[in-house]
Amino acid sequence: MHFPIVIGLAALTLTIAPAQAGYEKIAVLEALDKITGHVFTLEAAIGSEVQFGRLRINPHRCFKAPPEHPPESVAFLEIKEIRPDQDILQLFTGWMFASSPGLSTLEHPIYDVIVLDCYSPIGSTGPPPVTIEPLPSTVSNE
Repeated sequence: MHFPIVIGLAALTLTIAPAQAGYEKIAVLEALDKITGHVFTLEAAIGSEVQFGRLRINPHRCFKAPPEHPPESVAFLEIKEIRPDQDILQLFTGWMFASSPGLSTLEHPIYDVIVLDCYSPIGSTGPPPVTIEPLPSTVSNE
């Protein structure tokens, strides 16, 4: 029985799927202030820092699926909270998925942040899309 190998390869395919998408320069985020009920759309350049209330949001990577695949945008974010007279508090570091905001989310009593989209400005040239070669098959017919 070689089911674990097949399942492992399927899981690897799902894990590397975002890396096959297009690398973008701008992360589009939606931020909610739960106290006021205001929703804001934030655009943050990769490698920059955007402030929303007491939050500092730093997008490190943003990938968007090509048009022939199901729509998906994925961003790797680092979110910190600046508190008066206290140390900076690291709230979130990880990938957020536009299609599944509840999968990996910022948990905060005042703020919500989700990923909406990724894009590059028209005419900009960025790094080429990341491609990953498939692994050779390890399944043998014994």
